[in-house]
Amino acid sequence: MQLVMKFMLKLYRNSMYNVMKSFVCKGCVNPLTGAGCTSVDIGVNAKLELVDKFCYSGDMLSVGGDGDAALETRIRIGWNKSRQLLPLLTNKDISLIVRGRVYSNCVQSSMLHGSETWPARKENEVALLRAEMRMVRWICGIKLEDKGPSKRLRKILGLGDIILILQQNRL
Repeated sequence: MQLVMKFMLKLYRNSMYNVMKSFVCKGCVNPLTGAGCTSVDIGVNAKLELVDKFCYSGDMLSVGGDGDAALETRIRIGWNKSRQLLPLLTNKDISLIVRGRVYSNCVQSSMLHGSETWPARKENEVALLRAEMRMVRWICGIKLEDKGPSKRLRKILGLGDIILILQQNRL
């Protein structure tokens, strides 16, 4: 058991180091611009471009102030993290409790990063819940056709409800 834990820790450290070392925000590299973009002159030889959405510190901000773009970005980041940790999250030699802790600390926390400021609506919460439950089923190796209740899967992994965590994180 200790050998498995040492291997997991080494694999986790190496993979996280490589992720941190090679991270480049795709939204910052390829910014999204609207079709009707104009620029504003702010002074001496300086102009600002007006856009509908932009990436700031890895988070997507939109003109309307709603959290849809940020939530979509965070769900995408959560899927990327779960794919990076796939060898740990789907390894049958590791207990479900340990896999649940890895998921909670790495994937779930990256999905909820910055959620304090999201004006989350019901459809946003449903999208977040659906994405999480797909990941949880993947970790447990259960298909949607198996009709297992979500609460039971969360209890097996030792996870809390992501909607309750989201509501507790709000300012």
